[in-house]
Amino acid sequence: MYCSSLLTLIQNKVLTWFLAAVSVFFPVMSPPSMFFRSLQDVQQGQQSTAKVRVQSRPHSQAAVLNASTSLLVRNGSVQLEATHDNASAVGSSSLHNELGKFSSTLYETGGCDMSLVNFEPAARRTSNICDTDSHVSSSTSVRFYPHDLIRLNRLLTIDTDLLEHQDMDLSPDLQDHLQPQEEASQKVKHYYRFWILPKVWIGINFDRLTLLALFDRNREILENVLAVILAIQVAFLGSVLLIEGFFKDIWVFQFCLVIASCQYSLLKSVQPDSSSPRHGHNRIIAYSRPVYFCICCSLIWLLDYGSKSTFTARFRLYGMVFTNPILLLSARDLIMVFILCFPVVFFIGLLPQVNTFVMYLCEQLDIHVFGGNATTSLIAALYSFICSIVAVALLYGLCYGALKDSWDGQHIPVLFSVFCGTLVAISYHLSRQSSDPSVLFSLVQSKLFPTSEDKNPEDPLSEVKDPLPEKLRNSVSERLQSDLVVCIVIGVLYFAIHVSTGFTVLQPVLSYVLYALVGLIGFMTHYVLPQLRKQLPWHCFSHPLLKTKEYYQFEVRNAAHVMWFEKVHIWLLFVEKNIIYPLVVLNELSSSAKAIASPKRLDTELGALMITIAGMKLLRSSFSNPTYQYVTIIFTVLFFTFDYNRFSETMLLDLFFMSILFSKLWELFYKLRFVYTYIAPWQITWGSAFHAFAQPFAVPHSAMLFVQAVVSAFFSTPLNPFLGSAIFITSYVRPVKFWERDYNTKRVDHSNTRLASQLDRNPGSDDNNLNSIFYEHLTRSLQHSLCGDLLLGRWGNYSTGDCFILASDYLNALVHLIEIGNGLVTFQLRGLEFRGTYCQQREVEAITEGVEEDEGFCCCEPGHIPHVLSFNAAFGQRWLAWEVLVTKYVLEGYSITDNSAASMLQVFDLRKILTTYYVKGIIYYVISSPKLEEWLSNETMQEGLQQCADQNYVDVDPTFNPNIDEDYDHRLAGISRESFCIIYLNWVEYCCSQREKPLNADKDSSLVTLCYGLSVLGRRALGTASHHMASNLESFLYGLHALFKGDFRISSIRDEWIFADMELLRKVVVPGIRMSLKLHQDHFTSPDEYDDPAVLYEAITTHERNLVIAHEGDPAWRSAVLSNSPSLLALRHVMDDGTNEYKIIMLNKRYLIFRVIKVNKECVRGLWAGQQQELVFLRNRNPERGSIQNAKQALRNMINSSCDQPIGYPIYVSPLTTSYSDSHEQLREILGGAISLGNIKNFIVSTWHRLRKGCGAGCNSGGNIEDSDAGGGASCTSNSATVNDSQSSVSQGGGNATVGQGSGVGLHPPITSHPVTLGTSQSAHSVQSSLIRHSPARASVASQSTYCYNSRHSSLRTSTTGFVPCRRSSTSQLSLRNLPSSIQSRLSMVNQMESANQTGVANTQHGLPSSSSSSQSIPACKQHALVGFLGTDGMTNVTDSQAGTNVSPVNQTQTKRDDVVYRIQIIDPSQILEGINLSKRKELQWPDEMIRLRAGRNSWKDWSPQEGMEGHVIHRWVPCSRDPGHRSHIDKTILLVQIEDKYVAVIETGVLELGAEV
Repeated sequence: MYCSSLLTLIQNKVLTWFLAAVSVFFPVMSPPSMFFRSLQDVQQGQQSTAKVRVQSRPHSQAAVLNASTSLLVRNGSVQLEATHDNASAVGSSSLHNELGKFSSTLYETGGCDMSLVNFEPAARRTSNICDTDSHVSSSTSVRFYPHDLIRLNRLLTIDTDLLEHQDMDLSPDLQDHLQPQEEASQKVKHYYRFWILPKVWIGINFDRLTLLALFDRNREILENVLAVILAIQVAFLGSVLLIEGFFKDIWVFQFCLVIASCQYSLLKSVQPDSSSPRHGHNRIIAYSRPVYFCICCSLIWLLDYGSKSTFTARFRLYGMVFTNPILLLSARDLIMVFILCFPVVFFIGLLPQVNTFVMYLCEQLDIHVFGGNATTSLIAALYSFICSIVAVALLYGLCYGALKDSWDGQHIPVLFSVFCGTLVAISYHLSRQSSDPSVLFSLVQSKLFPTSEDKNPEDPLSEVKDPLPEKLRNSVSERLQSDLVVCIVIGVLYFAIHVSTGFTVLQPVLSYVLYALVGLIGFMTHYVLPQLRKQLPWHCFSHPLLKTKEYYQFEVRNAAHVMWFEKVHIWLLFVEKNIIYPLVVLNELSSSAKAIASPKRLDTELGALMITIAGMKLLRSSFSNPTYQYVTIIFTVLFFTFDYNRFSETMLLDLFFMSILFSKLWELFYKLRFVYTYIAPWQITWGSAFHAFAQPFAVPHSAMLFVQAVVSAFFSTPLNPFLGSAIFITSYVRPVKFWERDYNTKRVDHSNTRLASQLDRNPGSDDNNLNSIFYEHLTRSLQHSLCGDLLLGRWGNYSTGDCFILASDYLNALVHLIEIGNGLVTFQLRGLEFRGTYCQQREVEAITEGVEEDEGFCCCEPGHIPHVLSFNAAFGQRWLAWEVLVTKYVLEGYSITDNSAASMLQVFDLRKILTTYYVKGIIYYVISSPKLEEWLSNETMQEGLQQCADQNYVDVDPTFNPNIDEDYDHRLAGISRESFCIIYLNWVEYCCSQREKPLNADKDSSLVTLCYGLSVLGRRALGTASHHMASNLESFLYGLHALFKGDFRISSIRDEWIFADMELLRKVVVPGIRMSLKLHQDHFTSPDEYDDPAVLYEAITTHERNLVIAHEGDPAWRSAVLSNSPSLLALRHVMDDGTNEYKIIMLNKRYLIFRVIKVNKECVRGLWAGQQQELVFLRNRNPERGSIQNAKQALRNMINSSCDQPIGYPIYVSPLTTSYSDSHEQLREILGGAISLGNIKNFIVSTWHRLRKGCGAGCNSGGNIEDSDAGGGASCTSNSATVNDSQSSVSQGGGNATVGQGSGVGLHPPITSHPVTLGTSQSAHSVQSSLIRHSPARASVASQSTYCYNSRHSSLRTSTTGFVPCRRSSTSQLSLRNLPSSIQSRLSMVNQMESANQTGVANTQHGLPSSSSSSQSIPACKQHALVGFLGTDGMTNVTDSQAGTNVSPVNQTQTKRDDVVYRIQIIDPSQILEGINLSKRKELQWPDEMIRLRAGRNSWKDWSPQEGMEGHVIHRWVPCSRDPGHRSHIDKTILLVQIEDKYVAVIETGVLELGAEV
């Protein structure tokens, strides 16, 4: 018995290895699949009886069924009892194609193992025949196995007519039962067809399910090729080490086990692996063991070969000889021990999967050797590493050639100076480039192969375009153009500095001066200023010592104000990294290069390489992130100058190696701080019983914990708490990015869901999916401003891998800084739930609560010193893994207001108001539509609306309700045309009057018929969607939401006319229901305001222009949010956790206030790694596990919930986003924009124009700057004297500027005085054309006429000479023929008032001027009144045609009496001069001393002028004015504005003219 069992075992093993070899060389492919039904479908309709009914089946089917039943009974696989219920389903459903073949759903995409049934191997069947493998009802005992199930279902589904003609790949068992009984007695065999070639296969004595359970299934031929190559490599390298005798005794057996495990992992990998970053089947993890085995074996062989070789050159650094055989043998033995520990190493998960390791290795080499940045992907890591190698190769030739040249004490070769200049320029360029080349490739592709975008007007998604990719391409293009100029300038500049021999002549004084500057500037920039700006400086003070302007503001209305210390910080940073550090590196290159390349050290070849690498690393790291560079340099100088001078290997190499060491020491510091903070006994929070056990157990292992911290810091691996407890273990190495997968949130909306699911189930209606858009908008805001804010010091000190939390009232997001370059930052934002768990709320309270009021001192409360923290508060802040940096960080975002729709529509009167606005909205949109005339002439619509045209027509649909329909006719029990006209005809007429081409809006018109038909259709659609239960609030809200998202069900035959043009639904009815919701919301603030048609029409027009109303599932909603629309409104239906609620969501764009909390980055990495190990490898599915319980000292819950799904549960994870400093407006104002060829050209041209303008104003003795702008007051002529109405056209561009207008046209306030220009003449046509061009009607003049436009594009221009007196000269008359009627009527009123006050002036015309009276004109003395209506630029051309005309004192008095008071509105508060009244230089002459004292911040106190405030202009200062009392000290006009009892001095460009008060 034992011999036979042993032989059977050997036979199975041989067969297994044979199959393994076969599966290595050939992909495992599924056999021709067979269709079968589930057992539930087969048994459906059976009665509770043991008999199987076959009478209703054909004879062949009955025979097949009997055969299958006898087969199962004979095999002992099925046992049927006397009585039973219908059996439950056995297995999952299967697919059936047209060939009638079975299709398995095994191994779906992503590696999920989904089998149809449970199964057992054939060897277990005989011994476990009584086991049950399927779920059946309690009264039924059915036992079967997968082979029998497949046989049974094949027989039940086979077309009996084709049994004799088709090869269904039946197993021999089934073929036997369909053959005569004597043939069925043959031995049963079942096998799996393994296809070698398309028509060649071999039979394997395994069924498909067993084979798939035994081996991994390779999907591609490349996987098989790679598996074969790796198997051969493992066998070859293992045999080489065994032959060489590296392993002895028992270690040979251990090594063979390692070889076997590496090879078998190619056949069947461990799923899930301890280092797998994902759930389910991971195809990459199968190659980890053989790859690491090959690497280690190769290193063992190379180190052994090196220890036996004799080196002619001995490389020594810091007293260590790297070619020492003992050192090489020690390294070899260490790797041998490591390779023998492979089973334990892979079980614990100390090595990552292969692609992660390659990315980590390239990133670490690029950062620590070449001074690069962190990378965002494997492709980015390879790209950045290759770029660094190419740069070193280019610089190596220059350095090598310079070192071969002759050197002496006072002479450095010119070639070495060229090398230094080129090194600085290349390092600067590399530091400014992102590691991700995708944007660069996209830019090159768009330039070389531009693609035309063909938009389909019928596709609503064609208008939705993400602006971010184009913005990123523009930023990259601008930076490349800037580098083209700056790199050349830098290279030439530093070449000139280095070739001047200053680095040799000024030694050693120059070195000490540079080191002192590094220490002083670095200490001030990166320590003192950040500490003074923190919320709790040095954890001692209770508030920042340097406060921002927004610190005491409850609500911020503008962007953050740039403070003086921010300007100091950015300029110190600029000088430090662009001047000081390059000079330090060049100084060390000059003093160390020859010593490094000497034969005593590294020789010329290796020395040139080390000089190049060290110089590039120091320069790139200084350009990219100089936060901790000053500490490294000062420590290195002190350490190797005063302590261990004899060990110094020149200061250049000392700085290179110490920079690597310091990065590891900083990492060790953060790890130890995290560990001590996490396990501190006075603040430990146990989340489970295991935590309570692990706390005392971890105390004796503190030494081991410290060793783990050192090792993990050396390899940059996370140190994670095991199951969230006080026991820490080292995880596998990870890049700075941390997560291997590029996971980001895919928002569910109408663009990526099926139409049926949108209408029925409303996917994505949970709060988390809908609220994710706010985090996406927050990501876009950070992309715009994050890099600039970091450079301004608003987030304190930062470095690669830092993590911050942004917390506001409802937004809580974790920001992970990944790549930090010179003027760029790549980050990832992870948004948490709005309504988080209890643990999350406790931690949010911890980061938002203040500690200033704490008065504790140990166990008592004696209080604290003013502005200083108490002892307990200061102690507690030092034992946290996070700290609050800023409490008032300003960022652009959306304020969210949600109101319950149920409360707003609870009573019938409120629903009636909504329905009324619904009908009025439909009428507005149909009349304002440009297709109205087309609809009125549509014959199909006319036929459909023929019944509605009858005056006695009434629609008696039961969906209409007298409680909610205002025009419901109680007498006729419906909505009649007559009742509709009584309520809405006035509104139809008003809307029609606002059209350019008014239509007939009589009661019997076709327009009223169309409006009536649409109103009935819209309300019937609302009733249909409400299931004809409008009286029920829940049903009404359901129908309202259905219509709001565009789900219109046309159920009545009377409404089918709408199908003639579906634009009526999309452009009229849908906007109508959406606008009604906003109007209904406005109704609560002013109930009777919208009773006036004019007010209602203006409100709808304003909302249409400024407000986006859309469903949140509509892609237009996301596009509007990402496009920074000022206001948005939506109706939200929330179905989450059993809630069914309707909310009206209102978004208003404004500046939000966030708290910025910096979290220990090693705390974040450790907790993330612990969650991944616990959920993926240990498979802990407990939703209340101890590792996610709140721990305020480490923010454990917030950090763990921010992991990638499904490990964490963030509602939004952004893609890796890069922010550039060039997009930050405030930073551009301080440092200037990008220095490109185009910007240089624009700067030169603008400077030249300003010089000409200034010189013209200063050299012109008879005029001011306005005259110089006009060419010195030269006369202007025109080609024609008059302009006909046909030669002018009104612009229809919705406010676009007309020909000849600048960007400020339309915003020019009027003037109160006008200069008298002597000796010039101006035609009436020139004045007329100027007025027409700048009138509010935005008239544009035809090209047949030529106009002289010689006024500045600035507002509120003035002079001191007064207005031009009234004359009766033909050249001083202004024709009104082409002015708009509204302006003519207002001017007529002015003429009437003037004529009433003036006597002795004859022939003054009154009344409205006619368009035919071309002789009607405006006297020159009344032109100042016209300016108040039309603007100022056109009026500056009005001059006196008679040079010798005298101005009488009477006329001057009359002019002063006619002065106009002008009103303005502040639109840019940054243009306000808050301290101009306290200037010691007294640049301005004020009209009154009391006004001066009250016109500044010293008098305003708590009040400050805000955007939107209005006031009167009482004085103005003009540049280059001849009157000192009206002269501005800058090149801009300054206005003195009175706002209530306050006085404000503001530059003219910061205000908007509201017109003159006549």
